[in-house]
Amino acid sequence: MSDNETTVRIHDSIAAIPAAAWDACAGDANPFVSHAFLSILEESGSVGEGTGWQPLPLVVEDADGSIAAAAPVYAKSHSQGEYVFDHGWADAWERAGGRYYPKIQIAAPFSPVPGPRLLLRDAQAAPALIAGLEAVVRSNGLSSAHATFVEEVQIPLFEAAGWLIRQDSQFHWTNDGYASFDDFLAQLSSRKRKDIRKERERANEGLEIVHLTGAEIGEAHWDAFWDFYQDTGARKWGQPYLTRSFFSLLGERMGDRVILMLAMRGGVPIAGALNLVGADTLYGRYWGCSEDVPCLHFELCYYQAIDAAIARGLSRVEAGAQGSHKLARGYRPVPTWSAHFLPDPGFRRAVADFLRREGEAVRHDRDYLDARGPFRKGE
Repeated sequence: MSDNETTVRIHDSIAAIPAAAWDACAGDANPFVSHAFLSILEESGSVGEGTGWQPLPLVVEDADGSIAAAAPVYAKSHSQGEYVFDHGWADAWERAGGRYYPKIQIAAPFSPVPGPRLLLRDAQAAPALIAGLEAVVRSNGLSSAHATFVEEVQIPLFEAAGWLIRQDSQFHWTNDGYASFDDFLAQLSSRKRKDIRKERERANEGLEIVHLTGAEIGEAHWDAFWDFYQDTGARKWGQPYLTRSFFSLLGERMGDRVILMLAMRGGVPIAGALNLVGADTLYGRYWGCSEDVPCLHFELCYYQAIDAAIARGLSRVEAGAQGSHKLARGYRPVPTWSAHFLPDPGFRRAVADFLRREGEAVRHDRDYLDARGPFRKGE
C-alpha cells in the first residue's frame, strides 16, 4: 500500500527491521513494544511457526524510505495468550458460516500490559498505519483486526477510524509520593494495615527474599524460575507460552530492565516473581513456586513490587490481568482498552451492541470495587 508520500510495508519478522528504526517509533518507556523484547520472542520460538502467533510487523515509510510508524502485528490462528476474550465472537461468526481465524492481532504477545500499539515517530503517520492494518484484513478476506491493551491516549486515533472500542479493568498501584511502605500503609484503614502486616510476617517467616537484576541473574536462577513458570503455566493455560530460551535471552539482552524476585529457603529458591521496569512503571509478569507458603504470592507479587517501585521512584505498579484480591492490597481498579476492526456490517453491529452492554457492566463493577478499597475514607 502506498501513496505519493508514504508506503505501508509488511515484514515477516521484527528481526527484519533495524532495531534503531523500530525503537525510534516505539520509544523507551514501555519495554514490551521494544525491538529487543519482540525479537527475543521470535528468536526463542515463543512466537512463530507452530505457536499460532505469526509475526507480520507493519511499518509506514516516509518518501525517503525511513520508518515513520510501526505496529507489532501477528496473524493469529487461535485466541490464546491475549487476555481480551473474543471466543464468543469467534463462535458466533463461525456458526453464521464465517471463518474467524486467522485474524490480525496488534499486541505485545502474552503480555496484558497497556502501552502504545501505534508506534509513532511521526504522529501524522497514525491514519496511514491504521489504514494499512485495515487493508491487510480486507485484502486477505480476514474476519477482523484487534489492538489489545491500547494505552488510553491512543484510543481516539482508533475511534476516529471507526474501530469499535472495548474496555475492561485491571488493578494498578499508584505511588503518591511515598517514602516507604509504611507511608503507603498509613493511607489505609487500621484493619487493612494490620492485615497486610500479618500477611507479610507470615510470608517472610524462615525465608530470605532477594531482588536480582542485570548480571546478578545467572542461568541457575533462570532454571529455578523456569520450573516455577512451567508449574504456573500448566495450571493456568494448559501449557506455558514462553520457551526456556526466552528467559536466558531476556536476561542477556534486557537484564537491566529485569527485577527477578526470589524467595530463598536455606539458599535455595522456592518461589519467584519476574518484573520488567519501564520509564515510570514496574510491570509484574510471571510468578511461580515449588513450595506452598501462606501469603507468599501476595508478598512477592504485590508487596515486594510496591517496595521496589518506591525505592526506584516509579509512579505505579501494574501487576497483570484480573485478580480482585489485589484490591485489599492497595491496588485500585483502572480501565484498560482495546480496539476492534470488523469489516462485515452485520457482524460489526452485533459486536457493537454487545460492547455497549458489556461496557456499562464493566464501569459499574469498577466503581463498586473502587468504593470498597482499603484506603481511609475521606482521604
